[in-house]
Amino acid sequence: MTKLQSHECEAFEAVDRAPEAQAEGFATVRQAHESEMAEDYVELIAELIDSCGEARPVDIAERLGVKPPTVTKNISRLKTAGLVRREPYRAIFLTGAGQELAEACRRRHRIVVAFLLSLGIDGETAERDAEGIEHHVSEATLEAFQQALQQSRSDL
Repeated sequence: MTKLQSHECEAFEAVDRAPEAQAEGFATVRQAHESEMAEDYVELIAELIDSCGEARPVDIAERLGVKPPTVTKNISRLKTAGLVRREPYRAIFLTGAGQELAEACRRRHRIVVAFLLSLGIDGETAERDAEGIEHHVSEATLEAFQQALQQSRSDL
């Protein structure tokens, strides 16, 4: 018996979608992947500023597990996008747009983590999974998560 045969699985039911709808779904995922770097960086920069008073490239590299040149390259992209500002040999600061993006990312992250915890997922796994989910979740799904959380709280 193969591994696949040893596990009971429900049959996968394909959803019949129009090619345009399917293409739109894939385009949405590609767009989310493109914005992940910016979202991760501004969220981390905001967190570092809140906890340490500044966001230094060396701290960003350490927290993201990347090399300092990678941080330098990505900070340049964020600066071009108008999300951060940096003075030579100084820490990195968020612009107004960067701060707004960081707050939106934090909000999505908190909602996703709370929802996963409500399902009984342990804290470490919920945090790790939220890092991926938060970039791809739609506002409609976030709203559904929030409603489910509110409902579960009112049931107590």
